[in-house]
Amino acid sequence: MGTAERYEAPTAGDAAHLKAQRSPEAPDHDIPARDGGAGPVGRAAAEEQPQYRPLWVEEPARRRRMPDPVRTAAVRAVLIIAVTLIQAMVAFLCTLAGSWLAFPMVLSSVASTVAATWAALDVWVTRQVWNQRNGVVSVPSSTARALRRERRRARRQARAAERSQRRIQRRGGTGQLSHP
Repeated sequence: MGTAERYEAPTAGDAAHLKAQRSPEAPDHDIPARDGGAGPVGRAAAEEQPQYRPLWVEEPARRRRMPDPVRTAAVRAVLIIAVTLIQAMVAFLCTLAGSWLAFPMVLSSVASTVAATWAALDVWVTRQVWNQRNGVVSVPSSTARALRRERRRARRQARAAERSQRRIQRRGGTGQLSHP
């Protein structure tokens, strides 16, 4: 549709032709309408057009979320390692440039490397400690799960025994075979 056609006043026949050709959902003539226009011819054309897929499909996570202490240790380690790499690069560039800052930067890079190694070990140790304290839930035959189940059962039995003892004391000793 040219510029002259847009500004001419459409007649009754032209308006019907334009309505059949374009739908309100497709404001540009390069973009096809979803329903393909009005009438059965438009529907048949829409069925022939390929269906558009979404840009991405949400999938459930394959692994569980990391526990909070482990995640904070991992974030800390990533930040320390990033700073260490930046320091090492600055030390290298200062050495190439012959700057006086090269020697202090090399010393701080060595210290940062020690700190980065410590941070990476901290992530590993924190994860191991968390697994020992809370158990590995992902394995069905986990010993920690069996231990928790046993502790729950023992607590339930203790509460039931305590309730029955309180009930007997409230009755004032009725139901006992002998009174002292």
